[in-house]
Amino acid sequence: MTNKNDLRKIMRERKRQFTGEKLGEMSLSAVTGLLSHYIIKNVRTIFIYYSLPDEVDTHALADVLADSGKTVLLPAVTGDCDMELHRYEGKQSLKRGAYGIMEPTGELYTCYENIDVAVVPGMAFDAENNRLGRGKGYYDRFLAKMPGTYKIGLCFDFQKVEKLPADKNDIKMDEVICNGQ
Repeated sequence: MTNKNDLRKIMRERKRQFTGEKLGEMSLSAVTGLLSHYIIKNVRTIFIYYSLPDEVDTHALADVLADSGKTVLLPAVTGDCDMELHRYEGKQSLKRGAYGIMEPTGELYTCYENIDVAVVPGMAFDAENNRLGRGKGYYDRFLAKMPGTYKIGLCFDFQKVEKLPADKNDIKMDEVICNGQ
């Protein structure tokens, strides 16, 4: 089995094989699949990520979910290892944060037990819903605070692998949705 750092390199190389336009097309398919999911249709509070250029694009997704009356939460990095959640109040309420990621400036949200679903990015996912992140552990540490929240990994088809190395601190997804579904 390949180690985590080698898998990250492989995934970065796979991502570079696609133009931004092609990643955008594939993102639309993945996001459409997510929006049509029965769980997403019935949730009130959802934690999503605001995507980087090489991830499934969630920028429009944030607006669609908010416009449908859902409470949308986005993460903001607060230190070397921590994140916190803020309400998404539209694109005008975002600022460039850590790692160049757009982060919310809305109201701080701490009622983690009320979060119905978390939609999570990853470098890769496997058949057992294990997730490989970027290597800092932000999402694994944060998701550990939300044991009752349904966790959905969102990725491109080429990010699916047969088996990932998983540690005891790695948080499994309940489900993974990609552009081929």
